[in-house]
Amino acid sequence: QVQLVESGGGLVQAGGSLRLSCAASGSILSINVMAWYRQAPGKQRELVARITTGGSTVYAGSVKGRFTISRDNAKNTVYLQMNSLNVEDTGVYYCNADGLSRTGWETSWGQGTQVTVSS
Repeated sequence: QVQLVESGGGLVQAGGSLRLSCAASGSILSINVMAWYRQAPGKQRELVARITTGGSTVYAGSVKGRFTISRDNAKNTVYLQMNSLNVEDTGVYYCNADGLSRTGWETSWGQGTQVTVSS
């Protein structure tokens, strides 16, 4: 089983920056795609960015040019550097990963970390 633990959320003023981290642990044999999603109050969860093992990335249009996703495969950790934050970036950010353990492939979610951007 793969567990994901996020860190790095908090309160920041508009225009500021935050860096989120998500570490995977457990009986991990391999991790494929890792991603960040977010959910604003009253809205559906949406993809923010995803990254493959080889480093290929996809970003939501609303964060392109401001956010950067990266990963350290040796540490099974994914990061999200968020710059030029605005109030629309407020929400709970969730880490997501497709991991292979002894029980097979599974999609795991972290518990979420709150990001609040004040105007």
